Amino acid sequence: MTVSDATNSDATMLSTLLDARYSCRAFLSKQVPREDIERMLRMAQRTPSWCNSQPWQVHVTSGDATDRLRAATYEQAASGLLDPDIAGPVEYRGEYAERRRNAGYALYNALSIARDDYPERTRQMLENYRFFGAPHVAIVTTDKQLGTYGAVDCGGYVATLLLAAQALGIAAVPQAAVAMTATALRNELNISDERDIVCAISFGYADESHPANTCRTDRAELGDVVRWVED
Repeated sequence: MTVSDATNSDATMLSTLLDARYSCRAFLSKQVPREDIERMLRMAQRTPSWCNSQPWQVHVTSGDATDRLRAATYEQAASGLLDPDIAGPVEYRGEYAERRRNAGYALYNALSIARDDYPERTRQMLENYRFFGAPHVAIVTTDKQLGTYGAVDCGGYVATLLLAAQALGIAAVPQAAVAMTATALRNELNISDERDIVCAISFGYADESHPANTCRTDRAELGDVVRWVED
């Protein structure tokens, strides 16, 4: 195999993983073997970071620990008392609002939830805090003192972890919503106040029969996001 052949093969493999990955929103209860979880985490550890600071620390749950955390985050979210360490967007405007809206409608359509059925939409939203039934969840945190750069590096880590999971046949979903229940997460996982909770990644094996897992989102064209600067 030539260098060119190897490069094309690697690019094709990466493209296949990217195209196949989706946010799983219904999981089987089957546990992922510990060796597969560790392999996924080792792969994600190769994520590049600012000055190689590697700011991420990850709490990974299994078994009863997942169920306790599930109950705690759901209880806090259902009460309406959300307290994220990192503030969410001030406002979605223009194309960002449109993409967000379209993503929501795609999920509701897959689940046959009418746009004006607000009680059912709320019920589905709260499934975030049940981790969509996943047997495992990874809570990603960063050192507060690293500020925005630490959070950006954790974003890279999350992207790498999702691809590693896909490569291993593990379904996953990144969840900013779960980070909104910081009190529950801190109480259950003993997370230091010196760390900001960035997000959760629920993972396991997909329930392929569930309609939520038929939902797919599109991506903007290059012309919408790239500006070429030449000569």
